[in-house]
Amino acid sequence: MHNDSTTNPGAYAASGVDIDALNRAKRLIGESVRSTRRPEVLADVGAFGGLFALGPLGLRDPVLVSSIDGVGTKLKVAFALNRHDTIGADLVAHCVNDILTTGATPLLFLDYIGLADLSPETIALVVAGVAAGCRAAGCALIGGETAQMPGFYPPGEYDLAGTIIGIVERDRIVTGKNIMVGDAVIGLPSAGLHTNGYSLARVVFANDDWFSPVPELGMSIGEALLLPHLSYLAPLRRVLDDPALGQAVTGMAHITGGGLLENIPRVLPPGFGVDLDAATWEIPPIFTFLQARGHVDWREMQRVFNLGIGYVLMARAEEATSVVAALNEQGAGARVIGTVVARGEGEAVRVEGLPV
Repeated sequence: MHNDSTTNPGAYAASGVDIDALNRAKRLIGESVRSTRRPEVLADVGAFGGLFALGPLGLRDPVLVSSIDGVGTKLKVAFALNRHDTIGADLVAHCVNDILTTGATPLLFLDYIGLADLSPETIALVVAGVAAGCRAAGCALIGGETAQMPGFYPPGEYDLAGTIIGIVERDRIVTGKNIMVGDAVIGLPSAGLHTNGYSLARVVFANDDWFSPVPELGMSIGEALLLPHLSYLAPLRRVLDDPALGQAVTGMAHITGGGLLENIPRVLPPGFGVDLDAATWEIPPIFTFLQARGHVDWREMQRVFNLGIGYVLMARAEEATSVVAALNEQGAGARVIGTVVARGEGEAVRVEGLPV
């Protein structure tokens, strides 16, 4: 016969899963989620599924564009510095830029946080950053998951990932298929590492002080590593939504893992390459500092890091000046950094002007 006096009402909490704490976290993040609401969102926060109506958008032939990504080991920097308020915006910016390469406008976002034993306040900071990124992109944070899994994640750490859905008219999709020899390559500057190359950076700086100012950087190593992943949505929408300028854009690439060498070829038709001149842009000091401190070959630097160019677009040469001017109306700091060329053999991307 079962004896109620032997039951343990706190058994789940003792195993490492605190339902009450998770519920408090959900209450704390509720306002952040509501702050991103769009008129097309039909379900309230907490529903089992998010509802988003496409009809009110009034598009003729809409195509949905999706992407999923994480922040990677940049999270380790956030843990080390105990800074959790910007990492969520990094995630959103990364995902926004990914779908932007097709010409898509972001509609909705879903986040995932896996953790062992974070405080509700820390979870709320992370999600507030996600919400800030969504508000900046006009994107609804329509749902998410916070999964507490003790024994799976290290205590005090978490993983963060997100899925974005955007939309574009079928006849406005940017594919790269119309790229031609002679097209200008336009670069938009990055703030720093963005969300790539942190495994190498953490090894290089493992024995350094991350908190004290470094003259070469104008800030501490930790601050330089946590600089935000920029969103290029506003300047690109200024161009893509202009009938003439939008037609001049032939391809776009988000410079993430793999750097310039591996991301630009993803949008180039067969037989094409680009020649870039690194003297046309400023390489942020974190890259030269990291290269010197770690004695990293510049060839590898090109393949691991963005080296100061976070986004690239190809445009007809005769319209390049107008495209750059429009981008810079939004403060993008855009400039022509190279040219599309015919290339039958060898690597598609060649960068001149870097140290050897």
